[in-house]
Amino acid sequence: MTNDNHIKINGAIARENPYGMLREPTFSGVSSFMRRNYSKDLTGAELVISGIPFDLAVTNRSGARFGPQAIRLASAEVASLKPYPWGFDPFENLSVIDFGDCYLDVHNPMTIHETIADHARHILASGARMLTFGGDHYITYPLLKAHAEKFGEPLALIHFDAHSDTWPDDSPSSLNHGSMFYKAMKDGLIDPKHSVQIGIRTWNDDFMGIHILDATWVHRHGTDAVITEVEHIVGDRPAYFTFDIDCLDPAFAPGTGTPVCGGLSTAQALAIIRGFIGINLIGMDIVEVAPAYDHSQITALAAAHIACDLICLYAKRKT
Repeated sequence: MTNDNHIKINGAIARENPYGMLREPTFSGVSSFMRRNYSKDLTGAELVISGIPFDLAVTNRSGARFGPQAIRLASAEVASLKPYPWGFDPFENLSVIDFGDCYLDVHNPMTIHETIADHARHILASGARMLTFGGDHYITYPLLKAHAEKFGEPLALIHFDAHSDTWPDDSPSSLNHGSMFYKAMKDGLIDPKHSVQIGIRTWNDDFMGIHILDATWVHRHGTDAVITEVEHIVGDRPAYFTFDIDCLDPAFAPGTGTPVCGGLSTAQALAIIRGFIGINLIGMDIVEVAPAYDHSQITALAAAHIACDLICLYAKRKT
């Protein structure tokens, strides 16, 4: 008799092709994101997942370097059934691989920016799109740089966060997860007229012209109104999507470095993201998951569900 049990587990390293879902035990196996093939071969890949385990730019609690690992582990449960409410296998006709993590020389922090940008350039040169897991929010700055080079600048930005991250910082070599969009704006990477920040609930004297749908606005007007506003602001322009997990209220995402009360619920965030079917997303990241402060994986699970919905959006646009 032939024992085929070896093909029922560890699909991330054993499966021959990147298509389709594989029902594996959620409590064991190699933890790639949603059981996608681990591969450094970008040939034919349409969407590439990778991690950037960096947290040297934080202003409060460190630990987001463990975020990519935590999101991958939490995704085992998300991968067990067809995603809800989509009801289809997003990997049936969409080639998605897990590229693993970006290597960073943390003992030479001034190399970090270009290392991340080069990591993204390598993947984007293949023709694939990126879904990146942080790491602290600084990583979005070099990612934006690489995406703007690829798709043309300035880009529209869709930014979920408790913080605007546009506080002034004119030091060219600083690593700061609260100023990278200030720098990106100064570099001409972001078009503020067609960019939007959602869930903001910390004050900044200058939001630099970006449209703000703060947490109070979202609670008052609802998720459908947010979707309508974002579609109006962004239009059909190439848009980069970034989700700082602290956009969610600490009740839903305690595992993060700079939690702020009064934020969105996980249900609100997912409902908004699922409405972005008409948005031209050219790059995506989820950042600031710090599992040391998490409880029962709820923060990592929220990030994994957000990532799954982003994949479903991309797969739906392809059909």
